[in-house]
Amino acid sequence: MSEHNVQSVQTLDRAFDIIELLSTHSKGMGVTEIGKELGLHKSTVHRLASALAQRGYLEKDKNTGLYKIGLKFIEVSSLHIHQIELKTEAMPFMRYLAELTGQVTHLAILDETEIVYIEKIDVVQSLRMYSQIGERIPVYCSALGKVLLANQGLAYRTQIIERINFIPYTENTIIDKEQFVAELDKTKQRGWSIDNEEHEKGIRCIASPIKDFTGKTIAALSITGNIAQENERRFVKMVIETASNISRQMGYLPISNSAKFVY
Repeated sequence: MSEHNVQSVQTLDRAFDIIELLSTHSKGMGVTEIGKELGLHKSTVHRLASALAQRGYLEKDKNTGLYKIGLKFIEVSSLHIHQIELKTEAMPFMRYLAELTGQVTHLAILDETEIVYIEKIDVVQSLRMYSQIGERIPVYCSALGKVLLANQGLAYRTQIIERINFIPYTENTIIDKEQFVAELDKTKQRGWSIDNEEHEKGIRCIASPIKDFTGKTIAALSITGNIAQENERRFVKMVIETASNISRQMGYLPISNSAKFVY
């Protein structure tokens, strides 16, 4: 290991030492006190604590100068716990949906211009799907991406669209920005989306959003495979219903149970 790498690892170790120490001191600690506890020079502690505070992982009291664990840790850990809870609640519904439709079922989250598969249920079928958990797909050519982006705030949605590099994967891929925006508006209005062989030839996908107790879209559910046109309407209703059931398990209470199905 080079000297530079050794120093980088040492810096990380010291930053984690500070974090772990402060996690046991809810009232906070000053730079001098932290240095004495960890055997670090005051300037080193100041440099590392300032960097961590800038990222939100530590907070500095303006009056006392004491450092405490920041809200960023709560945000990061909450997202992780939320995903674990989501996958646990979604799995039984995903299995049932896969059995009913005979299609591969995916659970995904949005990560800026891409979606990430966080769970998958395979089925025995002639058309083999090679997707895997952790795989990333562009938002603009996937049903999951469309439904996730469509349910974000307008400002964020616009920001993400401006960063998309529209590359054609198939002859059906939407590569026109205005057409994509119209597709998102349509998706938002009807509550579901479709990928009509837009990412992979011969593969179609239907997706619907999953919401949490605040009404925020936190993930999306989809079925993927060689979906026949004659089954599309029936499958759309199944996906919407299953996503709604998972949303209820996550604490979401729809304003009305009498929402009209839009196809």
